Amino acid sequence: MSQFQGEKTFPLPVAEVAAGLSDAAFLAGCLPDAEVSEATPERAVWKQRPKLSFLTGSLTTELTRTAHDPGKSVSFGVVAKAIGASSTVGTALTFAPADGGTVVRWAAEITQVTGLLKMVPGGLIRGAAEKVIADVWEAVAAKLAAGS
Repeated sequence: MSQFQGEKTFPLPVAEVAAGLSDAAFLAGCLPDAEVSEATPERAVWKQRPKLSFLTGSLTTELTRTAHDPGKSVSFGVVAKAIGASSTVGTALTFAPADGGTVVRWAAEITQVTGLLKMVPGGLIRGAAEKVIADVWEAVAAKLAAGS
């Protein structure tokens, strides 16, 4: 299905960035307007109203850490469900020092869509995913900066 990848640089030490980005509870706590119902380092669950024209109501999202090499890499599975639709995404992040800060190399792949999402054109899903990814990185950067 759709694949995404990129790099994000933070002016913080690798240990600090990797600790935050490897913690499902930290990541869920970055999301504005999310109603978090479960939050541990390995798993977080929340409800949120999607900002997508083709999806209404609330979206229940479960983020589960699937692999973790502390300070080096982390992978998550993300399952989002709405009435009549769901999506499954796999993500992987690696952490490396860069000019006194940290570079995060990331990749994500939408591995499954069900229900009404199957009828949405791929380009529309890709555009919405790119917007969500940008918004999440902005929120994560703000929370990491506030914590330093």
